[in-house]
Amino acid sequence: MGPLKGVKVIDMTTVLMGPYATQMLGDYGADVIKVENLDGDVTRLIGPTRHPGMGPVFLNTNRNKRSVALDLKKPGGRDALLRLIQSADVLIYNVRPQAMARLQLGYDVVSDINPRLIYTGVFGFGQDGPYAAKPAYDDLIQGATALPALMAQTGDGVPRYVPNALVDRIVGLTAVGAICASLVHRDRTGHGQRLDIPMFETMAGFVMGDHMGGLTYEPPLDKGGYARHLSRDRRPYKTSDGYICVIVYNDKQWASFFQATGRDDLRSNPVFSSFAGRATNIDTVYAELARIFETRTTAEWIDLLTTADIPVMPMHDLESILQDPHLVSTGFFPVVDHPSEGRIRSMKASARWSETPVETMRLAPRLNEHGSDVLKEAGFSAEEIASLVRGGATLAALNSTTE
Repeated sequence: MGPLKGVKVIDMTTVLMGPYATQMLGDYGADVIKVENLDGDVTRLIGPTRHPGMGPVFLNTNRNKRSVALDLKKPGGRDALLRLIQSADVLIYNVRPQAMARLQLGYDVVSDINPRLIYTGVFGFGQDGPYAAKPAYDDLIQGATALPALMAQTGDGVPRYVPNALVDRIVGLTAVGAICASLVHRDRTGHGQRLDIPMFETMAGFVMGDHMGGLTYEPPLDKGGYARHLSRDRRPYKTSDGYICVIVYNDKQWASFFQATGRDDLRSNPVFSSFAGRATNIDTVYAELARIFETRTTAEWIDLLTTADIPVMPMHDLESILQDPHLVSTGFFPVVDHPSEGRIRSMKASARWSETPVETMRLAPRLNEHGSDVLKEAGFSAEEIASLVRGGATLAALNSTTE
């Protein structure tokens, strides 16, 4: 199942950025082998849990993977990983490259073992600049790419991070695309390659693509920034009984809005009557919309705007989104039976293929749940696996007293 069926991925990543990317590869059909240390991915510990080591962040970022626990600082653990790499198509890690080199797992080492391997690093900074060895986290990269400064401009002047691991997920998505492109190249040429996806550069392009503005030109025409995005009234609009998300954008939508609301006075106002006028006076336009939307209930506005074909959506919270009629209809949040956690709410892959449909084959694994199977597939005998357990390079198989 899935367009990546037959692709084997060695996933050495932890926390969110890398695991999010490899979950998508698994969703698309790849065989993802999650290599964890003997304590497991730290996200196993985050959030409310029914059982230790199976927290919601982990459950929602590690489906369609198999788990094997290896201590890569022990010779036996490192050697086991190298044997797994021999038959892999992709290796992905999210520590700094310097840490991979200390483990003697740099590209120069693994490419000799498997020249067809796509050796993928998702980490903080490009390796040809002064930040190469710096650690990086989502919050740091948000700050370094101006997101808190932009948030301050649109609110009360206080810089704030976006309340989402935005950087980790965007860089993870970027990694998925880059890996798939590298697999196409490998299939055409027979050659693997090293692939670096730095967080800082990825997000600098992501943010500045919107906000470069007059800084695009040399000399600059202004101080940058996309005026519509930075308007303080670009926000969910307060209605008489709640909030609503509306965008009245092009001339056709504005004409429909004037007619539906009976605001012919705005139709003849140059501030509202043309795209150029609205763009130049966006703060005035959004402030007037905010006043208009307070005059009716949310339900009244949704009915009126939907009839007028003006883009409108409800403003959900974390609970109400689970009951959204579209997501309910498409089955986006299926409740499934996890082997150890019981009934849990999962999420479907959003992409759809007509010829290679995807489905969840495995829910997030317990630590080392598939360790014995993965090692046997790599050619390890039962005695070799038992020796790795005795040497502290891996854990005993689940529900086993012999390994």
